[in-house]
Amino acid sequence: ENNIIFVGPEPEAMAALGDKVTAKAVARKAGIPLIESNIEILKDEETAIREANRIGYPLMLKSASGGGGRGMRVVRTDQDLRKSFHEARSEAKNAFGDDTVFLEKFIENPKHIEVQIVADQHGNIIHLFERDCSVQRRFQKVVEIAPSVSLKQSTKDQLYQYATKIASEVQYSNLGTVEFLVDIHENIYFIEVNPRIQVEHTVTEMITGVDLVKTQIYIASGYKLTDPEIDL
Repeated sequence: ENNIIFVGPEPEAMAALGDKVTAKAVARKAGIPLIESNIEILKDEETAIREANRIGYPLMLKSASGGGGRGMRVVRTDQDLRKSFHEARSEAKNAFGDDTVFLEKFIENPKHIEVQIVADQHGNIIHLFERDCSVQRRFQKVVEIAPSVSLKQSTKDQLYQYATKIASEVQYSNLGTVEFLVDIHENIYFIEVNPRIQVEHTVTEMITGVDLVKTQIYIASGYKLTDPEIDL
């Protein structure tokens, strides 16, 4: 309203992708595979138990607005879920001001892969390959490797396609990261989108030579990805 340009995606894209539950709805519409999760809103413990038994244990209990591993619990029985449900909601409320939680099928020993996307305000979307952040402690990333050394190229190509497709679905602009889990059979499952630049962006800068901080400022200024100033 005051002609201020914010460096980042449009508010509509932020609203669609900034919450893990709404982001899953976007991914589902785009035909991107998802980990099975609750259908009913988990308004109370009994609803959570009912949905957990429909999906089947083991499950991951997560904060809808969360990040950094906060509000996350692995639950393997009804007893685990009863113990963790209110703890997770309380932790999510304290950390993010939102106590919404959801359940999804727990994938044992997956690879955690994130794809860096770059999009301008003119409908051009590209990826800058992947980062493998499977080395974690307490659901927080410890080491990131780029490119991933163990995935088949066909799996990587599919990850790139899914990442750019979900960005296109919400007319995304500027930088973002699309995160996936890949199981031992290299089946891909969408997790979430971080609609912003991340601290891990420097790993991608090292393998591509692209200054992502400079790039996001040029994009916010209206430049196209094909313009020489962006230098992709």
